[in-house]
Amino acid sequence: MDATNIDALTRRWHDSAIVASPGAPMRSQARLPDSVAAVIISDQLANRRSAAPDFLREKLAIQDLAEVMSDHPEEILPRLVRTGMEICGAHSAGISIFEPEANQFRWYALAGKLSTFEGATTPRNFSPCGVCLDLAAPILMEHPERAYDWIGDARITIPEVLLVPLGVKSAAAIGTLWLISDAGHFNKEHARVTAELAAFGGMALRMIQSEQKLALAMQRQETLMREMSHRIKNLFSVADSMVRMTARNAETKEELAETLSGRLHALSEANGLIRRSFGDDVAAVANLGDLVACILRPHGVATSNFNGPPVAIGEQAADHLALVFHELATNAAKYGSLSRDKGGIDVTWSVDADRLEIDWTETGADAVAAPTSTGFGTKLVETTIERIGGRIHRTWTLGGLSVAISLPLGSLGR
Repeated sequence: MDATNIDALTRRWHDSAIVASPGAPMRSQARLPDSVAAVIISDQLANRRSAAPDFLREKLAIQDLAEVMSDHPEEILPRLVRTGMEICGAHSAGISIFEPEANQFRWYALAGKLSTFEGATTPRNFSPCGVCLDLAAPILMEHPERAYDWIGDARITIPEVLLVPLGVKSAAAIGTLWLISDAGHFNKEHARVTAELAAFGGMALRMIQSEQKLALAMQRQETLMREMSHRIKNLFSVADSMVRMTARNAETKEELAETLSGRLHALSEANGLIRRSFGDDVAAVANLGDLVACILRPHGVATSNFNGPPVAIGEQAADHLALVFHELATNAAKYGSLSRDKGGIDVTWSVDADRLEIDWTETGADAVAAPTSTGFGTKLVETTIERIGGRIHRTWTLGGLSVAISLPLGSLGR
């Protein structure tokens, strides 16, 4: 029997048992199920003979743990467990850390006969550790397998287990430190010493968790700074190329200013939609529908004319598509449907296998013939689409221009 098997046993129990709501407190033993209350023998701790306290040994043990925490924090849990076993004469021990998101405990730093169960998980509301946290005090149980089916099903025999909340008085416990030995072994001194060790362990774990959170925050901040730097460089590169190409094709400074202003505005709108997504995918993303609406809003095109599934697009793809939609909208405003009082534009998109299919349809325009020459705006659109591995096809109809754009989905995440 190993950790994987015990996980399966506890999951099977979850599927069939009725449990209290997650984290529901149970502060008195009278509220425990009879089967659980029957195995709790905490009152025997005070009645058993115990040796005189060895405060020097305890002091040296805490000093040793402090040194480990300072020099090798990753070893603090195993050292804490071994120290508890040695001082209390237990044959098995471990730490159970509560995972609120899954409402379960996970076993760490197991030593002794149960070491093979390292990493196993047990239910919060149907386990000795859960009772220990509910009662917020050290507890002693004898043969808990009589009350918890999953322990017996895992073929684990526990003559006696001493459990102590892992934490400090000013904060909620984050788990338990537990020791297992033969029947009649543990006494009040064992409980006191284990409580001292658990208090130190709780502080150590909170320090480790705080450092991990800080390190993660710093890592995310560094990632954000790198990506922002990369993004700014890309924007300057695109803007520089745009200025040079627009200048070569503009006949007057007024045309240059107007055309360049519109294209820069499209880039600005696209970048305004970019939002970060931390986790496995840390790319900046926008939504295709938002981008289309943003670019066409100044032209008075109703958002009801846009239809398609949610499609996330990355920073570079957003810049490219913003330029494409801006050029199409500008041409429609100059020569096509948007130059007519009753003209409009429908934009639909769909995902087919590994490609995004976009249909741009101008409506309400008079018959417009295909141009006899290719202007800079048209070349810009074609070059931009090709740059992200796509294809574009124009069809001139009685109602206006129809444009079909096909893009590989893989290129949209960049």
